[in-house]
Amino acid sequence: MASKSEVLGSRTTRLTDLTTGFAQLPRWSILLLAAVVVRALTFGNPVVHVDEEFYFVTAQQMLHGAVPFVDVWDRKPVGLFLIYLLPAAFGVPAGIWVYQAMALACVVGTAMLIARLAEKAGWERGALIAALLYLFMINFADGQGGQAPVFYNLLMAWAFLLVVPKPEDQSGDRRRIHRGTLAMLIVGVAMQVKYSVVFEAMFLGIWLMWREMRLGTSIAHILRRGCLWAAAVWLPTLIVWAVFILMGHGEAWFYANFGSIVDRLSDPPLVLLRAFLKIALILGLLLIISGLSRHVPVKDPSEHPVRGLFFGWLIAAVIGLLVFGSWFNHYALPVLVPASLCCAGYLGGTEFGRKWVAPVMLLAAGLGGEYTAWSAKWHRGNAEQLEALADGIGKGSGCMYVYSGNAILYSYTDRCTVTPWIFPSHLSRERENGALGVDQLEEINRIFANPPEIVVMRPAYYGERAESHQLTVKRMDELGYRLRGRWPLGDLYISVYELPEARKSTPPRLASSKPA
Repeated sequence: MASKSEVLGSRTTRLTDLTTGFAQLPRWSILLLAAVVVRALTFGNPVVHVDEEFYFVTAQQMLHGAVPFVDVWDRKPVGLFLIYLLPAAFGVPAGIWVYQAMALACVVGTAMLIARLAEKAGWERGALIAALLYLFMINFADGQGGQAPVFYNLLMAWAFLLVVPKPEDQSGDRRRIHRGTLAMLIVGVAMQVKYSVVFEAMFLGIWLMWREMRLGTSIAHILRRGCLWAAAVWLPTLIVWAVFILMGHGEAWFYANFGSIVDRLSDPPLVLLRAFLKIALILGLLLIISGLSRHVPVKDPSEHPVRGLFFGWLIAAVIGLLVFGSWFNHYALPVLVPASLCCAGYLGGTEFGRKWVAPVMLLAAGLGGEYTAWSAKWHRGNAEQLEALADGIGKGSGCMYVYSGNAILYSYTDRCTVTPWIFPSHLSRERENGALGVDQLEEINRIFANPPEIVVMRPAYYGERAESHQLTVKRMDELGYRLRGRWPLGDLYISVYELPEARKSTPPRLASSKPA
């Protein structure tokens, strides 16, 4: 009979063999497996986040001929909706799986690039750790689905990989200059997914010009190359603007993309404080570990400018987060790329970081992120609940107005819309008052002038404009809407109201009201 020491030794040997075998797998397979494990909870769930629901619905409306910022209004760039065109073409529920598969591919690709960037900085031993850290942490920041940064983080990591400085760099190297131009063009494409990239774009442009100075480039050439890179980063946006001008919607595009951002009100101070503290909790430890990485010695002097580029990227991303305000959880997603990358130095370059900090951080991030995703699903609902709600509404020729609730109901019921402002909070949230190109109350009155067959409302929420809620209830009372039923969706009950049969009509599928 084997002794206890022999049994323990056998188990230790098997565990060591398993760990060694796992470490020998291709990096991409490790990251893919990890991403599937931490994101599987949300696969097929159409109510992961209200933003993703709206992107999907907008893309479907575009496939039916709707013009963004005119027939369907939002202030996100058109590139984000173009990403969702392919999933939208599959309809529901298949399209939900398609966009989530696309998001999965993007996060794995981003993690791969993070590992590659870490190697460029001399942080080889922390490369895989940093990549896994990114995959695990994004769940904390509502990145378990298809938020905008999930897609454009891949572009940003690619852009920075293209410009990583090399010891053999020379001022007149055309390939290096062209890589910088391509990198800025990629960042410009990322800006057409979300404009919050602009601060990272500014940093990268300034860094490229600073790099020219370090290489001894003349001032004249620096200015010419700077103009080239500035043109590259703004080219995608200018092309989109030109397209909308040719369509006759240049003014609507400009206001939605830029003017409305300035006009939008701020959230109440307590809301901002709570949101900022949540963001600080998500990013705090990563930023501390990134700071410790600055003290990890280099093996070669050529690693100094590489690390300087990455730390500068992190600072620029944090500044962008702070300046934009609001601080929803997913606003932390862009910071997670350079933050996870910069953690690679300490977590892989020090014995204490490798043996103690890294395992604890990965375990906490994995378990905590999974709990966060599960909690979000419990609060927001799941596919079965949404399908039951959609069945309760039913399909029909009559249009629907989701005053507050879930925009994805338009896709699941195939009901027509009655307003360009189909993102529910646009007409109901206080901070959107005066930032839509239309008066909220006037638009609600216009909606009920040709009343929709179905109105959907969730319970009142913090930040809702009282006048919008009161006007909607008043108009429904005047028109005799009756409660068809209430259905659970997450931790809320969604109310569905139906217009009396005598008042029903069939309004046009796209609303006649247009943004100013």
